[in-house]
Amino acid sequence: MPSPAPRPLRTFAAALALTLVPASGVATNAAGAADRDSARSSGHGAARSAAAPAGRLASARQVALATPGDFTGYGFDQCLAPTQQAMDAWWKHSPFSAVGIYISGDSRACRVQPQLSPTWVATQVARGWRLLPIALGPQASCQPRFPRYDDDFRISPQPAGGYAAAARQGTAEADKNAADAAAYGIGPGSTLWYDLEGFDLTNTHCRESALVFTSSWVTRIKQLGYVAGFYSSASSGIKMLDDARRLRPGRFALPDRIWIARWDGAANTSTTYIPEDGWRPGGRMKQYRGGHDETWGGVTINIDSNWLELGAGSVPVPEARCPGVRLGYWKYPTLAPGSARATRVKVLQCLLTEQGTYSGPVDGTYGAATVAAARAWQSRRRFTPIDRFEQRHWIALLAAGTKGVVKRGSTGEGVHRLQRALNAAGAGRFRASGVFDARTEQAVRTYQARLRLPASGVATRQTWARLQQGKG
Repeated sequence: MPSPAPRPLRTFAAALALTLVPASGVATNAAGAADRDSARSSGHGAARSAAAPAGRLASARQVALATPGDFTGYGFDQCLAPTQQAMDAWWKHSPFSAVGIYISGDSRACRVQPQLSPTWVATQVARGWRLLPIALGPQASCQPRFPRYDDDFRISPQPAGGYAAAARQGTAEADKNAADAAAYGIGPGSTLWYDLEGFDLTNTHCRESALVFTSSWVTRIKQLGYVAGFYSSASSGIKMLDDARRLRPGRFALPDRIWIARWDGAANTSTTYIPEDGWRPGGRMKQYRGGHDETWGGVTINIDSNWLELGAGSVPVPEARCPGVRLGYWKYPTLAPGSARATRVKVLQCLLTEQGTYSGPVDGTYGAATVAAARAWQSRRRFTPIDRFEQRHWIALLAAGTKGVVKRGSTGEGVHRLQRALNAAGAGRFRASGVFDARTEQAVRTYQARLRLPASGVATRQTWARLQQGKG
């Protein structure tokens, strides 16, 4: 294929002014994504579909907060940004909540991104996705697979002036990466990840020039208002930075967050190549599995798998329901007229009040008024009205509400409802924390397997439907 022609460098300020998604949530696109790069791609497969449907878009602030923000959970990365159809199918069915996308850098395989645009970015954030924007520019001078193209170049290994040429390259690349990010509506406050592919760490000039380049890139990207992230193999680029952190403290600007490539199959952020103290808490993610096909919702994508532990992590959101009434328990026993289970009766009375069938005091007494309200709710939910309030009723009542997808790392009211309903169904026995953690994921799998649903560990609409039908 002919070599792509050099592209003029868009300034960061101009890109930010022209193409940031405004607070109104309406995206503008001063330059189409498809004509930003030459016709080269990685060849990674992704399902194709029509353009993303019109719908709610995230604001610039929401994009920054979700790129990737405070999160603990699963992510995937793929060279080509997937179609909207693929993203929607994976949101509904896969365990992944974060997606890595190559947005910048002349060394990336996927210079053409036919799906990627400010609208694509704002749409994914509005859906609930976390974003991991990746730049793959100049690579280490001893990396044998680069340069990829005739207009591509390596990091200069010349030691003159303390690797001054490499430092200049790092600063220029940061300007370029920030401008490209802004052109997609990914503005200051977001984390940008520089991808430095594995290289020979024993080659002194190669290593030191890469370290100076990275230090300059980090300094400049932070000056532009971004959070600095760095991706590399555990044994080369990551070890290079950690050695600098431990053995030469203060000499180099280090990234805020590291993305460790270590394909050991362990969904955590540990590696034997560096000690546990660096970039903790909240500064690590790990690519724990390399390129492979996964199929979710009928859509197959070739991905790398990642585990994220970033920022404050997934933290619980306080509930504003039933003040003074504890709602979460390990068990929800059957209630009958005259039942002495006052704590559970209070839960029932509170939830029936929300459902509009009870207007009496939340006093823990399963008397005539509460029984009547329970029967009214049962009838409304197409149960045969009875005086008892049984397991199936508890499951349906505790799950009542929206059927939005929740998965590992999700937080909020939907997670509270899910956890309580799973406890009532006997699929779990844990505190309803409001954070979708490992125990919640396992309980969802247990419940899904019991009902012969796909045991994905994701609370899909199908899973919610069974819960709201009172299925145990």
